[in-house]
Amino acid sequence: MYQPVSPEKRHDHLHAHDPAAQGHSHDAHAHSCCGASAGPSLVQLSETASSDAQLSRFRIQAMDCPTEQTLIQDKLGKMAGIEQLEFNLINRVLGVRHTLLGTAEIERAIASLGMHAEPLGEEDAGTAAPVVKTRWWPLALSGVAAIAAEVLHFSGVAPEWLVAALALAAILGCGLGTYKKGWIALKNRNLNINALMSIAVTGAVLIGQWPEAAMVMVLFTVAELIEARSLDRARNAIGSLMQLSPDMATVQQADGQWRELEVRDVGIGAVVRVRPGERIGLDGEVLSGQSSVDQAPITGESLPVEKALGDKLFAGTINQEGALEYRVSALAGQSTLARIIKAVEEAQGARAPTQRFVDRFSRIYTPVVFALALAVAVLPPLFMAGAWFDWIYRALVLLVVACPCALVISTPVTIVSGLAAAARKGILIKGGVYLEGGRKLDFLALDKTGTITHGKPVQTDFVVLDPRVEGRAQALAASLGERSDHPVSRAIAQFAKGQGVVLSEVSEFAALAGRGVRGEIDGTPYHLGNHRLVEELGVCSAQLEAQLDALERQGKTVVLLLDRSGPLALFAVADTVKDSSRQAIAELHELGIKTVMLTGDNPHTAQAIAAQVGIDRAEGNLLPSDKLKTIEALYAEGHRVGMVGDGINDAPALARAEIGFAMAAAGTDTAIETADVALMDDDLRKIPAFVRLSRRSAAILIQNIVLALGIKAIFLAITFAGMATLWMAVFADMGVSLLVVFNGLRLLRK
Repeated sequence: MYQPVSPEKRHDHLHAHDPAAQGHSHDAHAHSCCGASAGPSLVQLSETASSDAQLSRFRIQAMDCPTEQTLIQDKLGKMAGIEQLEFNLINRVLGVRHTLLGTAEIERAIASLGMHAEPLGEEDAGTAAPVVKTRWWPLALSGVAAIAAEVLHFSGVAPEWLVAALALAAILGCGLGTYKKGWIALKNRNLNINALMSIAVTGAVLIGQWPEAAMVMVLFTVAELIEARSLDRARNAIGSLMQLSPDMATVQQADGQWRELEVRDVGIGAVVRVRPGERIGLDGEVLSGQSSVDQAPITGESLPVEKALGDKLFAGTINQEGALEYRVSALAGQSTLARIIKAVEEAQGARAPTQRFVDRFSRIYTPVVFALALAVAVLPPLFMAGAWFDWIYRALVLLVVACPCALVISTPVTIVSGLAAAARKGILIKGGVYLEGGRKLDFLALDKTGTITHGKPVQTDFVVLDPRVEGRAQALAASLGERSDHPVSRAIAQFAKGQGVVLSEVSEFAALAGRGVRGEIDGTPYHLGNHRLVEELGVCSAQLEAQLDALERQGKTVVLLLDRSGPLALFAVADTVKDSSRQAIAELHELGIKTVMLTGDNPHTAQAIAAQVGIDRAEGNLLPSDKLKTIEALYAEGHRVGMVGDGINDAPALARAEIGFAMAAAGTDTAIETADVALMDDDLRKIPAFVRLSRRSAAILIQNIVLALGIKAIFLAITFAGMATLWMAVFADMGVSLLVVFNGLRLLRK
């Protein structure tokens, strides 16, 4: 028995990421109930993994929607030796982990479903699927033949055999693909739209409704084509991300010469030159030059950002007026852009709660309506003296209505559009479940440093407390601070280096979570820590307490240099609040979301910063475990809590919150990986933008489901009243499908 594996929880990715563009055409007949859930979907077929299992990849050109995925999944799920499947519908790549001697058996199984599986090598797995051009002339000729059949039938100027011949030509001209897929679906006991339409058209032919059968098939094919193109808009919104990174980069060689190389061949540490107007091919750090860079594709910032020595560059961004040379910091497949694309692909495979409900509902709905259609065709003529012709016709209309296309499409196309719209704004959402969940938040917890403030504090005060270290205190503190990754410690080190202070070697260095650091310098152990550490070490006097309190009330963070005897020197550091933080908090309050600041800094500093930006409450002196407890306490009060942070110490709280937001531009990899939503330019205003997008997405989801079910219910009533025709059924079914698709695509509007 196979079991779906949540993409959020998995770590073993079967497929190679495709960095190429996706703008390929689709075969109109391949789209039926396509939910645009185009991200990788992992299916575990075996509970135990074999050590000798191998991974094979296949390109399946006809596999581009859940209809084909379900057929393949059911077929391969019954085969011995297959342990795991991964469907990448964006690239039409199937990954199979198996213990078979070869792939011939897999290829034959897929061929039995009417699809061709092309084996891919490791180097081919990341390439774009070849373009498939739709032939328009068979559909055009079929449309002409169907219209001619209708005109001749109603005018009565032609014999019935000519009408039947024209109708048959129309059906065969555009419907052979539908019949083939429908037969395969029926053989595999799958009632998809192809099977239902095949039965309905065949039934119409058998009862002599030739012109109507022809028009139904033509209208169905046209509607499928329009639907396919509409869904491609959602897919291409994601695929367009892949077009941001250039294929080539100008790389410095060992002899100093510059050479054009493919970005995938450029290693970490290589020096790359980018000219004005060019896209930056890889992540890196500026070595020389000065320019402004348009980072909108990555961060969503509306204005270019100035770049100089030491600044970070992102693959896919656009250099403006000056030439830059930079050192590569990540391979092409591991760049920030690649991580965004990978996360968005996986997010599409993570089904949102509404989507899971719709999928479960549609699996029940279709067989029930199919059984109802059979009952309508048989029971009234047998037991109520009804006319066979009339009731069979009504049953055929019900078969067309039975397809849950609009319902199935209504959720994923909206979710994919929402994910793409968020990515354009520099908001990376890791699944539809979080896009849906954002509207429910009523409380937001925020870290201080790097989140509300700039995260680049500067030293403002320095007081020697012990004459023994006069002239050495700054060097000792800076030596410890240089080894730390905390902004406050780094500020002390940066200030000292700016004064020309020579730093010392530090041994036995260790970070003390939420307290500070320790280490040995010239064999003497020292601590550099906050107020909490001083109290834990039991060396806080009344006089020192007064000094600390006075500085902390000014909103400054105080750290002390200590040895075994006690405090040696005092340093005060102040951070500045981002202007965007004040606006973000105000927008959150307008949305009805309360805020709390959680920080390891002292309570006075926390209160001062909170007052500056309008945060409802602030809590200081918190360890990572304390932040986690605060989140749990808010849950206990009945709140739906989000958490914003950028550091390792925020990871537990980020993981516990209903939605964790990582400030990704300055955030650690741990915070980004743990969080559910990443803000690519550290602008808190993106959180209210995310909440508004979530609420808009939820509104469109509700609209789509109501439209899909409401129109179906109305049409079922019309059918039982004997007022519906096959024409009307096709228009109603495909019309509402197109309606919900276009409604979902509204999220892509800028």
